[in-house]
Amino acid sequence: MALQIIRAERVEKYYAQPSENRIQVIAPTDLSIESGEIVALLGPSGSGKSTLLRMLTGLSEPSGGEVYWHDKAISTADVNVSIVFQSFALFPWLTVLENVEAALKARGMDAAERRRRSLKILDTVGLDGFQAAYPKELSGGMRQRVGFARALVVEPEVLFMDEPFSALDVLTAENLRSELLELWQKKTIPTRSIFIVTHNIEEAVLLADRIIVLGRNPGHVRTDFKVKLEHPRDRKASGFTQLVDYIYKVLTQPDAQPPALPATPAGRRAHYQMLPHARPGGIAGLLELLLDHQGKDDIYRLADDLAFEIDDLLPIVDAARLLGFLTVTEGDAAITATGAEYANSEILRQKELFRIAAVENVLLLRQIVRAIEAKSDRSVPEEFFHDMLDEQFSEEETVRQLETAISWGRYAELFDFDAGRRRFIQPAKLSVEDEEEKTESPEEIDA
Repeated sequence: MALQIIRAERVEKYYAQPSENRIQVIAPTDLSIESGEIVALLGPSGSGKSTLLRMLTGLSEPSGGEVYWHDKAISTADVNVSIVFQSFALFPWLTVLENVEAALKARGMDAAERRRRSLKILDTVGLDGFQAAYPKELSGGMRQRVGFARALVVEPEVLFMDEPFSALDVLTAENLRSELLELWQKKTIPTRSIFIVTHNIEEAVLLADRIIVLGRNPGHVRTDFKVKLEHPRDRKASGFTQLVDYIYKVLTQPDAQPPALPATPAGRRAHYQMLPHARPGGIAGLLELLLDHQGKDDIYRLADDLAFEIDDLLPIVDAARLLGFLTVTEGDAAITATGAEYANSEILRQKELFRIAAVENVLLLRQIVRAIEAKSDRSVPEEFFHDMLDEQFSEEETVRQLETAISWGRYAELFDFDAGRRRFIQPAKLSVEDEEEKTESPEEIDA
């Protein structure tokens, strides 16, 4: 069982009135925040989301009930939390570095140490080089990065965020969400839990491991559930859209019993095919050879004709079969219609057919492409997929699987790979003339 960092028992918030009646903002509510999870709190306007956040952080005292920090009453505990607000809330007369240092200065940290930590976190959130700038010189997205840096520099155990992306334009918000998720998944920050208040349903499903939906009049928990979707999450996937629809129904039908949580097949852990370690050129050569043999031949006879060891030929056969270019029955390899078209086509059409086959048939390549498309900077670290493959394959085989995936993806122009930064990136689009120039022989170029 995960460690409970914050636990709220029957907490409520109300305001007394002269008439001895009271305005109930939050009904008695039980809630917990556990280590290792991102929790998203959704609810309509007036449901008390921000009020609940303030009680969980100790900024506001509940009217009833108790909030515990590691099983100790939060009013007497040494609480280690930070909050990122919707407004940037920066000191306009301080530089970026001074704004970040302010949080550490308030804790009594000496000047040298707070400068070291502040510079480090600014580099982490992508603000290296902007230390001397003032808030008025920064864009909205960069100002919110300063807000993140100021919250993270104190190394909070729980990071609270109150609609931190709502004041930003769509692209900037998407980029910051992706960067936050990357910092969390790579454990670049020591934060053990993140609690985010949002009104954006897709944002909650994109980020959260657990989602709580509030009702209002007074605020109360309508549903609290785990999100069993693997990262990176695809907004177009059925599991994602089902959860969005489910939350929408809960929010728009306040008087109805919450519907049953949809079963999401996307929540199952992915099982990756073992990619055969074969090059696209070898696959094309095998298919051309099969065409010369009337489209079908015995695999062992092919190996003899080529003077190959059978163990050298089998990965190429397996790769062509995985891509749907041939079938194998009782030791006989038979080319498919797609395989025949691939073998007979020019390079551009071959790449197109390989690209289609790879995305349709290879889960790892499909996930890499979707992850790149989901990121606003069109860039995903190799380490992310290394960690997922490492759960299924040995370390040595994981490295080989990624090498093969990179080879196939580059050939098919599904993505490029930045070897220096070890990141998958969106490929540069080439014109037909550029492609033809790339495939010209040396003799043609000299001519």
